[in-house]
Amino acid sequence: MGYFERALLAAVVIGIGAGFVGALVVLRRRTFFAQALTHGTYPGAVVAAALGASVPVGAAVASVALVAVMAGIARIRRQGAQVAAGIVLTGGFAAGALLQAMIPGLPVQAESLLVGSILTVTDADIVLAACVALIAVAAVALAGKEIAFSTFDPAGFRAAGYREWPIELLVLVLTAASVVSSLPAVGAILAIALIAAPAAAARLVVGSFRGVLLAAPVIGAAAGVLGVLASRAFAIAAGPAIALAATGFFLLALGISKLRGLPLKRVDIPVETAEDARIA
Repeated sequence: MGYFERALLAAVVIGIGAGFVGALVVLRRRTFFAQALTHGTYPGAVVAAALGASVPVGAAVASVALVAVMAGIARIRRQGAQVAAGIVLTGGFAAGALLQAMIPGLPVQAESLLVGSILTVTDADIVLAACVALIAVAAVALAGKEIAFSTFDPAGFRAAGYREWPIELLVLVLTAASVVSSLPAVGAILAIALIAAPAAAARLVVGSFRGVLLAAPVIGAAAGVLGVLASRAFAIAAGPAIALAATGFFLLALGISKLRGLPLKRVDIPVETAEDARIA
């Protein structure tokens, strides 16, 4: 398999996984948390690259620490999940930038850590993304009813005697895994586009929980393929092209939803009278 065919396969696999997990992120309104993770894992990726280790492994270690830090900050009185995400986003990204400047001779270019390099993904990267996608599908298949209940009626979910934290932890773990598996393709900055945009687009045109779960992976895979094809056709970076394709799908869905919401205007067709016919 050539590098271009491998890139297309990676785009499909990563797009499917990111789109599927992104549906949970968007529906549960955890997009800012996902964005914080994409930026916060940057230091882990830099350290892993400096040590010659796998970048996704370094990002995974960083994501575990970030989830723990964010959970701790969120429990502090007068703080919350949004405050925790904001602190992690800015602090993590700043730490990554400083580490990158302090470590001379970094074997990986900074651009590849920030915006990805899908043309250089390995078979291991594709296998990791496929495993994340399969685990996410299996988790939703086993706990889909509870996830939907907790997502759309959290008060009723708690009143029914369910504990919300296991569902929240499951979604956070899947989000972190999706971020890590997306890094080789689209990098630390652009991973949020592939996670959030396809799901947000699906939400605009599909009216059910199951429909969004089915449509978002398709849109994510399509955005990945279009981005890779555009990068080859126009000689541009694949990561930004994939992010722009995902954004384009969202804008298209937004336009469709606006058009569907417009009332149809009645067009009155004039009736030809006998006098009009005689004159004609």
